Amino acid sequence: MALAINESNFNELVTKSDKLVVLDFWAEWCGPCRAISPVIEELAKEYEGKAVIGKIDVDSNAAITEKYGIRNIPTIIFIKKGVALDKTVGAVSKSTLVSKIESFL
Repeated sequence: MALAINESNFNELVTKSDKLVVLDFWAEWCGPCRAISPVIEELAKEYEGKAVIGKIDVDSNAAITEKYGIRNIPTIIFIKKGVALDKTVGAVSKSTLVSKIESFL
């Protein structure tokens, strides 16, 4: 299951992680966000132990959302050792996400 990342656990789960972190910025009211949610959950299971897959609700975590300049959702950001490496905007295919994850592992 994808981790619920928020402002209180962000530093521990994202900034301090030595693994690749994949963050899905989403909101409950966002249709495309709900459409890719099952894919994010699948990736969390498939990459358990290899990568941290998390979801950040943009409505509840304004500081993180602002820090990464999120303007459209869903936005998925790939982070390693606290540095954002890449991002996708919009509901993209699972194969696109897998390709990006594999390239950063």
